[in-house]
Amino acid sequence: FQKQTKCKLKPAHLIGRDPANWWHTVFIDLGSRDGVRADLPVLAAEGLVGRISEVGYTRSQVVLLGDPNCRVSALIQETGDHGVISPGTVGTPDSGLVNLTHLSRAEAKPGKTVVSGGLELKPGQSVISSGLGGVFPKGIPIGQLVDKRSAGFGLYTEARVKLAANLNALEEVWVMFP
Repeated sequence: FQKQTKCKLKPAHLIGRDPANWWHTVFIDLGSRDGVRADLPVLAAEGLVGRISEVGYTRSQVVLLGDPNCRVSALIQETGDHGVISPGTVGTPDSGLVNLTHLSRAEAKPGKTVVSGGLELKPGQSVISSGLGGVFPKGIPIGQLVDKRSAGFGLYTEARVKLAANLNALEEVWVMFP
């Protein structure tokens, strides 16, 4: 990924989890002395993990994907549909599922499959960061589409996304510097 982007990646080790927010935040061993600042993206080898939320001198707090405080503008690579990654509501907090909300309205035609943006949404399609939110650059892998449903009284489509990174098994991550 570092070869594809002009951003610099700095490795970090996980040094703790917040017991009150076990599934939502972790602590890493990089801080302001290492140039870390709030809102820098954090990656694992598989894909996006979250963003820096608080910075100390020698350590930083990372808010993980699926936390209400970590929303990501996302893109379904195969269809070009844009949406927002938000916390999952189904399953246990460690299920690795998040919601992709505010996709364009699905159009169901008699005898046809539900489509969004003119192209069919299918399980297994790749979800990446879109670069539109200002924090996460375009192209960072987030996960794969699991399923879709109509939401907001038919005003838009929502999908569930299986995260590429296993947030429960994190040991090393990379902080992305612009």
